Amino acid sequence: MKEYVTKLGDTFESISYYELGSHKYIEELINANRDHLETFIFKAGKVLKIPEVSTSEISKTLPPWRLL
Repeated sequence: MKEYVTKLGDTFESISYYELGSHKYIEELINANRDHLETFIFKAGKVLKIPEVSTSEISKTLPPWRLL
């Protein structure tokens, strides 16, 4: 599992989008970082775990425009 150091203003949604490629992985990201469960907007310097996710299942069921 790789790590990510937050920047001021990061959210689970933005981190999911930029680090995992889609906002659809928010649940996996939150589950990997349960100690930050109540954080809505991150301060700079917090170290988060970035889980590995599989996009193969999603790409088979969603239209191409939803994968962005």
